[in-house]
Amino acid sequence: MAARTGKLAVEMTRIASACPIDPLRPHIQLQTFLNSLATHPNLTPSAVRAAQALERNDMQQKFALTDKILRPASAPLHYEKLAEGIEKSMQGIKRPWWKVFLGIW
Repeated sequence: MAARTGKLAVEMTRIASACPIDPLRPHIQLQTFLNSLATHPNLTPSAVRAAQALERNDMQQKFALTDKILRPASAPLHYEKLAEGIEKSMQGIKRPWWKVFLGIW
């Protein structure tokens, strides 16, 4: 029983070390959560399988996003603007006040 739990802990630690760091929320990291799960005495195989599914992007492959979802008719550039805003915010670039005031992207 302890050997199986040890193998599960090693696998969970490996998955945790492969997780990328979230630069937008440095105080909340998936890596920290998975490492704490690895040390939990009641670590289950289903928890390790769930972490492996996250690592492999199983849900993204199972439920692929279509172009209709990624470019809704009401705002086709919404997700591109969102990604651009996140990239600029990570670089510390703000939108000028007048663009915010006038609602211009």
